Amino acid sequence: MFDIYIIDLFVIGLLLLVVTLGSGWITRLPLSFSLIYLLVGIFLGPYGLGLIQLRRDDVFNAELLEKISELVVIVSVFGCGLKIIRPLNFQVWGITSRLIGLLMPISIFGLAVVGKLFLGMNWGEAILLGAILAPTDPVLASEVQLTDTNDRDELRFGLTSEGGLNDALAFPFVYFGIYALKDDNWHNWFKEWIVIDLFWAIAAGILMGILVPKVIVWIDQNLQKRRSADKLMEDFVGISIILLTYSLTEFVNGYGFLAVFVAGLVVQRSYRNPEKPLAQLEFIEQLEKLLEVGTILLLGSILLFKPMLDYAFQSLVVIILLFVFIRPLGAWVSTISKHPFSSHRRNLHPGTRWLFGWFGIRGVGSLYYLAYAFSNGLKGEAAEQIAWITYTTIVVSVIVHGISATPLMTWYEAHIAKQKKPLPASTIDEFE
Repeated sequence: MFDIYIIDLFVIGLLLLVVTLGSGWITRLPLSFSLIYLLVGIFLGPYGLGLIQLRRDDVFNAELLEKISELVVIVSVFGCGLKIIRPLNFQVWGITSRLIGLLMPISIFGLAVVGKLFLGMNWGEAILLGAILAPTDPVLASEVQLTDTNDRDELRFGLTSEGGLNDALAFPFVYFGIYALKDDNWHNWFKEWIVIDLFWAIAAGILMGILVPKVIVWIDQNLQKRRSADKLMEDFVGISIILLTYSLTEFVNGYGFLAVFVAGLVVQRSYRNPEKPLAQLEFIEQLEKLLEVGTILLLGSILLFKPMLDYAFQSLVVIILLFVFIRPLGAWVSTISKHPFSSHRRNLHPGTRWLFGWFGIRGVGSLYYLAYAFSNGLKGEAAEQIAWITYTTIVVSVIVHGISATPLMTWYEAHIAKQKKPLPASTIDEFE
C-alpha cells in the first residue's frame, strides 16, 4: 500500500514537469496554467483520487487554506512592487489612484447591493462578500501584469499596481463585514473601525513598508562591503524582507500586504547595484509560481458538486453582474478623462478602459479573505453561502479570464499598445 503523501509528491512533481516542459505550447493557447492546476486539483480531490482533502467528516480546514494563500499573496505583492520602476509621484500613479480610490469602492458597494437585494443577505454579510470578491488578484493576474521592470505599458502598470495595493481598501471592509456579523449595532464599533482599521492600519502599513526594507538594504550593502555573502544565498535577502516586513507590520496592527508591496517599491529604488533587485525579482517570481500551484490544487480539491449546485443561481447572479456590469462600468467611470502617462493631450484608448474592466481577475486573494473570515467569526448558513459563491466565482474567473487573457492581450498589443510610442527614460526622469 503506497503512502498518500508519497503519491501526492509524485503527482505534483509530474505536474510541474509537464507544465514546465510544455510551457512553450501552453502559453500560445487560450489556456492558463491556473486552469490546468485547477483541473488537477479536482482530480486529486474527493471526486478523483481523494489524495487532497481539506474537508474531513464535514470539517473544513480553513486555517491551512488561510496560511497557504496568505504566503502566496505576500510573495506576489512583493513581486508586484519590485517590477515597478515608475517614480513615486501622484501624477505618474494617477491610474492606480483611480483604480483603488474609485473602482474598488464601486466594486465593493456594487456587490454589497447585489448581496442585499438579490441574495437575501444582511448588510454585514453583503459588505463582507463585496470585500472578498472586489480585489483584483495579484497572483492569477500575472499574465496581464508588467512583464519586467522595462515594461512601461499603462494597462499592465495599472493592473500590477492595483493588484499590489488591493489590501489598502479591501481589508478594511473585510473587517467591517466581520464586525457587522458579530454586532449589528454599528455604533458600538464604527469609530474604532475608522480610527484603527482604516487610518492606522493603512498608515502603519506604508510606514513599515518603507522603514523595514530600508534598514535591511542598508545592513546588506554595508556588510557586503566587508565580506560578500554566498552567491547561492543572496536571493534569500528578498524572502527575509518579505517575512520581516509582513510580521513586524502585523505586530503593530498594520496591513501586512500593503507593507510588503511598498517594500518591493522601496527595494527596487534602494540598492546601488540595480542587478540586486532584478535577481531578487527572478527568484520571487519562481517562488510565486510554485506557491500558486499548491494553492490552486487546494482550491480544486475543495470543490463539491452538491453545494456548488445549491448556490449555482446565486453564484451566477454575482458572476454576471460583477464580470459584465459592476467591474466594467466601474472601470469606465473611474477612467473618465484619464490621460496615459506617455501623453497629457489624449485620453486612454476606449479599448484600454474596457480591458481594465474585464481583467478584474478573482483568485488567491479572495481565497485568503474568505479563509480569514472563517477564522474570525464567519459561520453557519452565511458562511456556506459566501464560501460557495466565492469558490464558484474564482473557478469561473480562472476559466473565462484564463481563456481570454492570451487573445485579448495579443489584440491589445497589436492594435493599441503598438500604436503608442515607447516612453523614453528622460520622460520618467522629469518626474523624479
